[in-house]
Amino acid sequence: MATVELRFSALPEHVRTARLVAAAVARRAGVDEAVLDEVRLAVGEACSRAVGLHQSSGVTAPVKVALIEEEKQFSIEVGDEAPHATPGGDTPGAVEGEAEIEEDEMGLAVISGLVDDVEVTTGQNGGLIRMTWPTTPPTTALV
Repeated sequence: MATVELRFSALPEHVRTARLVAAAVARRAGVDEAVLDEVRLAVGEACSRAVGLHQSSGVTAPVKVALIEEEKQFSIEVGDEAPHATPGGDTPGAVEGEAEIEEDEMGLAVISGLVDDVEVTTGQNGGLIRMTWPTTPPTTALV
């Protein structure tokens, strides 16, 4: 299993870099060429969401992105350290306000529409979006 890790300041201008790196690593891992645009868009959405959560919560820690090559699959994990409200309870410092919640839900809906295999976990210490795509093994040319 090979992993590439990125950490970047929670600034919108760094999202583009994360998208480019994710697409390059996905291509090398064997993700189908036809899916690379979806990888770019999903990573951009997940990173933009994390940047927004950090900024609205006053979190100065970097956004974390892990690009994980495994046998027959490629995963991207985007992590934030912003506190999230738990269902049925309030979390001090959590993202509040209907506009922020709607924007967060819209971002997750976009990601779910782009990626078949998505896991989202959230809690008081941050959240993680894990997106997974199948890979095809490289073919060897017969001479």
